[in-house]
Amino acid sequence: MKSKMHPESLMMTYGYKPELSEGAVKPPIFQTSTFAFKTAEEGKAFFEVAYGLREKEQSEELGLIYSRINNPNLDIFESRLCLWDKAEQCSVFESGMSAISTVFLEFLKPGDLLLYSMPTYGGTDHFINNFLKDIGVHSVGFRPDHSKEEIIQLVKDSGKADKLSLLFIETPSNPTNELVDIEMCKEIANHFEHEKRIYLATDNTYMGPIWSSPLQHGADLVIYSATKYIGGHSDLIAGAVLGSSEVIQRVKTLRTFLGNMASPHTCWLLLRSLETLKIRMEQQARNAQDVAEFLSTHPKIEKLYYLGSLKETSRSYAIYKKQYSSPGAMIAFNIKGGEKEAFQFLNQLKLVKLAVSLGSTESLIQHPATMTHVGLSSELKQEIGITGNLVRLSVGVENSEDLIEDINNALNTIH
Repeated sequence: MKSKMHPESLMMTYGYKPELSEGAVKPPIFQTSTFAFKTAEEGKAFFEVAYGLREKEQSEELGLIYSRINNPNLDIFESRLCLWDKAEQCSVFESGMSAISTVFLEFLKPGDLLLYSMPTYGGTDHFINNFLKDIGVHSVGFRPDHSKEEIIQLVKDSGKADKLSLLFIETPSNPTNELVDIEMCKEIANHFEHEKRIYLATDNTYMGPIWSSPLQHGADLVIYSATKYIGGHSDLIAGAVLGSSEVIQRVKTLRTFLGNMASPHTCWLLLRSLETLKIRMEQQARNAQDVAEFLSTHPKIEKLYYLGSLKETSRSYAIYKKQYSSPGAMIAFNIKGGEKEAFQFLNQLKLVKLAVSLGSTESLIQHPATMTHVGLSSELKQEIGITGNLVRLSVGVENSEDLIEDINNALNTIH
């Protein structure tokens, strides 16, 4: 049945057996900390697999032990999310940052080198350049406009090419929608692979999992802030990592000991959200196209960052056509002027909410330079285009005519 049906159909039932829950059509919330074993032998077998002491038998399932390790709500959500990314396994976390930090801690050790794309989400940048630095992990950042040869040279110039262990890319980038070629990054990882494997992790929060499948382009791990489109209602915090059984088992094992898994209630909310994920994201993309068309000709807009506006002759357009099935619902733009004019615009919006986060049913707008990316140095902000007149808009499911009127009214207050 799985191979014959589309993911949006399977989001209603996959991985859940009503007969195990009094026939309830929807999974109940399994609000329990621990699970009873039928026998001591069963408990032993469950723990051996959970702690990585042995591999699961071919037909063996990881039994329920303790909600820090697994829980029915967690297991069902992970199995369903795998369908969208065509992944073997998934690991769900209590936040996007806990998903990212767990990947870093599992695949990097003191002395290793991390290669990452810039710009990236402010919290990720802080973790790389502060926490990882403090524990002895080195890092090299590259811009989306760097060529494969230039990136390879950056790694060599670091003097630590033999210590490269992980590539981390965010594409499209937050907040400027710049694109990184996933296949090119995999080629870079392969270039430096000798005695050990170098892994490629891709943050797909801006596009996923409907509009892009990084695993199909060579990524070893795909990461989400599931708070965003996957959750999609601004009422939960969660993260997810997907990939092969080999890499996700490593991630899950570390999650067991860090204790940063998502709660049963959060997973129950995520299961609710998966049922409408495709229709929500499709409507958001349609609305974003309308809003972007309006902004593209507005006299008070200096520059627009939207994948649907890429020039067909550009390098980015070629990457876009290869990696994505939609321009998405994220827009950034420069308002003519500076921070003062940007704040004037933001303060006059009525329908669009001034708040961080993205991918929710309501449209959200924020000022990256003083909000999500405030921790970046002034020099780096300037280098990667996070200026005082840049704003980031996440388009929701409202009527696009109402959104455009609200944005236009706010722009018209700028003098």
